[in-house]
Amino acid sequence: NTGTAVGEGGTILRTTNGGTTWISQTSGTTTHLSGVSLVDANNGTAVGTGGIILKTTNGGVHWISQLNGTERMLQGVSATDVNNCTAVGENGTILRTTNGGINWIPQISGTTHSLFGVSFSDANNGTAVGDGATILRTTNGGSSWILQVSGTSDWLQGVSFTDANYGNAVGDNGTILRTTNSGINWVPQVSGTTSALFSGRFTD
Repeated sequence: NTGTAVGEGGTILRTTNGGTTWISQTSGTTTHLSGVSLVDANNGTAVGTGGIILKTTNGGVHWISQLNGTERMLQGVSATDVNNCTAVGENGTILRTTNGGINWIPQISGTTHSLFGVSFSDANNGTAVGDGATILRTTNGGSSWILQVSGTSDWLQGVSFTDANYGNAVGDNGTILRTTNSGINWVPQVSGTTSALFSGRFTD
């Protein structure tokens, strides 16, 4: 029933009835918001242009800006619990908090490619994707990120993992990649479209 959508001009919309109605929330910014991640009905994080990170702990009644030390655009965010969250963005930017956003620590991504999407299945295991067909994987909460072979030349825009092993990445020209072994192998799937795909989610 509960969901949040974010977008241009600092727009944040909230539903508590499965989308029958969407209520505008006060974000406190006119900055474009590119990604949002909720861990439960109360706790969520949104990211966007200029390195903005907004945090709510009361279902969006209040969104509080968090200091993070970057002005680079953040495009994707993934939180696994109220403490652990990772944000990714342009020029290989990766930021990580382990204390609910009190501190955001930059991580070494090993790339200058912009990262558009990130998905953590738990506090340790995560994958980020971006331009140049980039796929990065961590198994230690981002202490180290390892480049994986995507097998495509298309930019990858979104990624979703349901557990440490099973995940999907989507991108330009209808690209859909599937892994069942934590990204050791990424297998292309037939999407039936050449349109760019920006986001995809599996529930199981």
